[in-house]
This record gives sequence, structure tokens and C-alpha cells, in this order.
Amino acid sequence: MTSEHTFIMLMSSLPAPGPLFAETQTPLSRLRLDARLKQLSEPDHQVLIAIEQALEWRCMEADMNDAALLARVETAKRMTTSQTLLGVIDSRMHIRLCMAALRQRAAGEAPPAADGRWGYGRWRRVIARNWKAPAFGLERVFPWLKDADRLLTEGDSYALERLLLSLVERDLRRYGALHHFDLEAVVIYVLRWSLVERWTRYNAQAAARRFSKMLDDGLQAANHLTRERAA
Repeated sequence: MTSEHTFIMLMSSLPAPGPLFAETQTPLSRLRLDARLKQLSEPDHQVLIAIEQALEWRCMEADMNDAALLARVETAKRMTTSQTLLGVIDSRMHIRLCMAALRQRAAGEAPPAADGRWGYGRWRRVIARNWKAPAFGLERVFPWLKDADRLLTEGDSYALERLLLSLVERDLRRYGALHHFDLEAVVIYVLRWSLVERWTRYNAQAAARRFSKMLDDGLQAANHLTRERAA
């Protein structure tokens, strides 16, 4: 296992990420991050890889099905006894479960069988039984669900992405509050790095789409004005 001294050296070498939505780039490149992560022992590095493989979209194949994803989650959970890391996994997967259910319902799909093998975690059956209820009857457990449902219905993908990333960051900060120089701190740092990378990439793509729309609107207005003058 990685020594305490190595954890101190590693964490001290990693630049702290700033406020998520104020960042325009990651605090260091993935190449440099991976180089520093080589200080981890092989068992600890494998735990980190397993958790990333289970939680990070960039680590998943486009055609990955639910069964394969759940297998990755179970593998990651078997590799650690840390209650903090188990909590991190559960928290992310519960958000993912709720969002998958919201999207399926918005698409007009029927509720899954309450006792069927679908989704992850303790809230699967509650969601299936309360398919048509606002927030699936889980507004006290997940108070953000109503806002997510509204943004999804309105088609506001930008605001929805901000909401979901803010939830993940909040949970990572909460789980990481008592961990500074251990494996938990390293894993949480890497997951927070991934959030920044995901947001800056999404924000850049959204800005490009907005700019393209502005150009299209401007061209349409110019063409309309030209036609009016020619009439």
C-alpha cells in the first residue's frame, strides 16, 4: 500500500482546483496528472482505475449497456473497504439512476418492473412504484429532482448540466472534507479534476453552438433584409 509520506508528497504536488464553474481549463493536464499518480502503489492505483472506470463517462464505450456498467460498479466496490469511497460511488450512481428514470419518463416509456434488474441502488423500486409522481416521491431525499425534471422538460441542457455537476462537486467536497493525505483524497481529487475537464469541454461546446446560432440568425436577418430591398 502507498505510504503516508508518499500521499503527502503526491497531494502537495497537485494544484488545487478552483470554483468549478469559474474554471476555463483543468489545473494540470491529464498527462501530468497521470505522471504524478505513478507514485501510488499498484493496489491503490488499481482502486483508482476501477472507480474511474465505473463513474467517468469518458471511460465508457458508446455501446456499453446497463449490465456492463453495473458490473464495473460492483468491481470497484469489491476493491475497497473505504466507507468514503463506497459513499462516493453510491452518491454518483444514485444521481445517475434518477436522471435515467427522468429521461425515460420524459420519453414516454413505461415504468420498469419494481422487482426487475434495472438501475442501481436502494431507490429503484420506489421510483418504479411512483413513476408518475412528481420527483418519484423522492423530493425529500433528492430535493434537486424537481428542478432537474423541469430543466429536462424545458430542454435547457446547459442549466441541467450545471445542476448535475454542482451536485457531484458538492458530494465530493463533503466526502473529501476529512481526507487530505490518503487514497480517498487522491481519488476525490481525480474525480474533481474530471468534473473540471467535463465542464470546460461542455462549456466550450455550448459556446460554439451559441456562436454558430448567432451567425445563422445574422445570416437569416441579412438575407431577409436583402430580399426586402430587392422587392
